[in-house]
This record gives sequence, C-alpha cells and structure tokens, in this order.
Amino acid sequence: MIKHQESTTAKLCAFARAWHSNHARQKIFDDYLAYDLMGRETYEMLEEFIREEFTDGEEISGFVNRYFSPIPLSRMPFTEHRLQKFAQGQKIQYVICGAGADTFSFRNDNPNIEIFEIDHPDTQRYKLDRIEELEWNIPENVHFVPVDFESERMTDKLPDAGFDPEKKTFFSILGVSYYLTLPVFTHTLSQIAELSALESVLVFDYPMKNHFIGRAGELEAMTHNLGETMQGGFHYNEVSRALYSLGFQIDTYLTPEKIQKLYFHDRTDGLAAFENVSLLSAIFTNGRIGDMS
Repeated sequence: MIKHQESTTAKLCAFARAWHSNHARQKIFDDYLAYDLMGRETYEMLEEFIREEFTDGEEISGFVNRYFSPIPLSRMPFTEHRLQKFAQGQKIQYVICGAGADTFSFRNDNPNIEIFEIDHPDTQRYKLDRIEELEWNIPENVHFVPVDFESERMTDKLPDAGFDPEKKTFFSILGVSYYLTLPVFTHTLSQIAELSALESVLVFDYPMKNHFIGRAGELEAMTHNLGETMQGGFHYNEVSRALYSLGFQIDTYLTPEKIQKLYFHDRTDGLAAFENVSLLSAIFTNGRIGDMS
C-alpha cells in the first residue's frame, strides 16, 4: 500500500503548479488555487529551497520548467479531461488517492461529481486547517477520507464516508507509482478494483523501466537526496498484465512522445515532456471487453 511520509516532492509538484499559474504566459494547466492553498510563506520557502539546493545559480524559472513542472502539468490536464468526459450526462464518484494539495474539489463546477479525497490523517488535517484559515466553504459533494495506509484499507474507509461501490467511479492515483515496486502498486490497484463498479475508470502515471537517463536520471538523484527513492519504474507489458488480471482494460495510453505532442509542442520556455513518464487510463470491465467509455 501507499506509505505516508511528509513528501517534499509532493510539495515541489504543488509549487510547480502554482509557479506555472503565476508566471506562464501560455498555460498548459492553470491551477489558480494552488498558490492560495500553499500559502505565501510555504511558497516562498520552497522557492528559496529550490534556489539553495538545486539551481547552482541558474535562473529558477528555467530550472522549475525543466525538472519539476512537466510531470504535474501533463498528468493533471490528462486526468481532468478524462474525468470530464466520463462525467458527461451522469452522476459519478471521483476518488482522489493521495489527494495532498490537489485543488479540484474547489475548482469543480459540476455538482454531479461526488468527490472523495483520500490521504493520510496528518496530511489531510493540515489541508483542512489551511481551508479553514482561507475561509473556503467545503462543497456538499466533497468528502475528506483519512486513511492511515500502513494500518487501514481504503476499501473499509471509503464506504464509511458515503462511497457507493455500486456507482460508476473515476479513480486517480498520481505521482505514487514512482516510489513503489510493481507488487506493492498492484496491491493498491487491487483495492481500487474491489471498489469499482462496471465501467469505472482508473487514471495514473508511471515511470518507464530502464529510462532513467539524462534529465530523468538527474530528477531521480534529486528525489533520492530528498529521502524519496524511486523504485526503477515498470515495463508497459507489466502494467498491462497487472491491470488485465484485476479486470481493467486500457483505453488510453500516452507515451512520452504523445505527451510532448499533446501538451508541450512548440513551447519556448523549456517545458518538455519527461522522457520516461507515461500516462494511461483504464476501464473496469471485470473481464468484459467492449466500448464502455
């Protein structure tokens, strides 16, 4: 299962979304609430941390665009576009696994999406405290579900929060696979399969095995120095077999080349798709193959 830690890399991804929203002229994904949720103090602290620890005198915008922004800026629009397509004309549930600083619950304007944010109790309490400080109103269709992944199962906690396993659900699990072995990640996916009604959708990103070279290798070294060690990634056939064994059929698969063409084509600000990161969505068919998108 997903193990909790106070993730510096997760904070850096949130910073990257806020930085892009504040500075980019051509926005790939505008997380206009990321800065507010982080708060000025945390934002400036992370900006200084990046300057001192990583840039070696380089201008910070170019560094952030090269290393920290490309992954979150591609997986977020991919996920939310797929979610909006899935939610058209029907009431659905959206489970955000490891929600962290995700702001969708407060950007969403579709009342037919019932949202369940799952995270470790400590991380979630910090987020709820920030929401209270900001005096944001929590929408009625948003539910915060604390799960201590080391001792609890989300298959137990979600139903207690009002989740209905008979309803079609969209699951996202972003930024997690990098730090897990395939068996551990598959165990997490198996819990999602347990909770999935037919035609539910799963979205996640993952690093490709044997592709940690160049910029990807440099990012891996950075995360290792921060105490968060990547586990080497997966082959596509390993991922597809694991999903198939759990009753999922892949319906969208974006290679780094496709991600580059879709989100970063003709940019001049240093933003480019990571060479070792893929995105995919899969439909829970429980072995039934057909067009359920």
